[in-house]
Amino acid sequence: MTLLTVETSDHVTTLTLNRPDTMNPLGAKGDGDAFVAACDAINADMDVRCVILTGAGRAFSAGGDIKAMKQRTGTFGGTAPEISDGYRNNIHKVLRALYSLRVPLIAAVNGPAIGLGCDLACLADMRIASDRAKFGVTFLKLGIIPGDGGTWILPRIIGEARAAELFYTGDVIDAATARDWGLVSRVVEGEALMSEAQALAAKIAAMPPHALRHAKNLMRQGRSMSYDSALELAANTQAMMHLTDDHMEGVDALLEKRAPVFKGT
Repeated sequence: MTLLTVETSDHVTTLTLNRPDTMNPLGAKGDGDAFVAACDAINADMDVRCVILTGAGRAFSAGGDIKAMKQRTGTFGGTAPEISDGYRNNIHKVLRALYSLRVPLIAAVNGPAIGLGCDLACLADMRIASDRAKFGVTFLKLGIIPGDGGTWILPRIIGEARAAELFYTGDVIDAATARDWGLVSRVVEGEALMSEAQALAAKIAAMPPHALRHAKNLMRQGRSMSYDSALELAANTQAMMHLTDDHMEGVDALLEKRAPVFKGT
């Protein structure tokens, strides 16, 4: 079954993991290519200003395909070098594609996000959870390690100590704990999850598209550069923004006490 469904409306693209009968596992042949195609199309389309990632059915994603692991097939089969290449050429493609999105990404976590599924959600800029959501990085319980870069991703969100606790115990936490730990920004009733995510996406999509993408880039680059370098990048980027029509529209709208209408020019 095709992993992703893609829908775009009012400047917002929704990506839905669509293997509900098996809790949206990842790792089948073509999963990486599906994400690369979807994310490349989004990056190339200036009409898209925000993305929502969610799961069909009762789970966000249960992570890697356990049956394939048991049978040692697909990404999880072959010699050690072949398995290593399987991660690079499939699962890592999924992760790199999401990480490379130039527009803000919201994860609407509708249910369990476990292992690779949790790390997938953590690549989003923002996470909203259903009260039915659960989070865990349970790799060690399967006798494996986070092969998806999770040890790089999770500590940046919840800190080293709490990330270590989850990795080393394999514990699964509920949505309320995830909110308390800063893993998600809010928890809502399951029936309200998508409307909440769509409302947030609509606010973001109302922003000027070029400035929005540059703002995300500044936040991303700021993780690994000095303050002086961040200031230099900000100055050069800001110079371009001052020359846009959207900047003038924002100034005029403020002075005229009306909502701005940004066109990406």
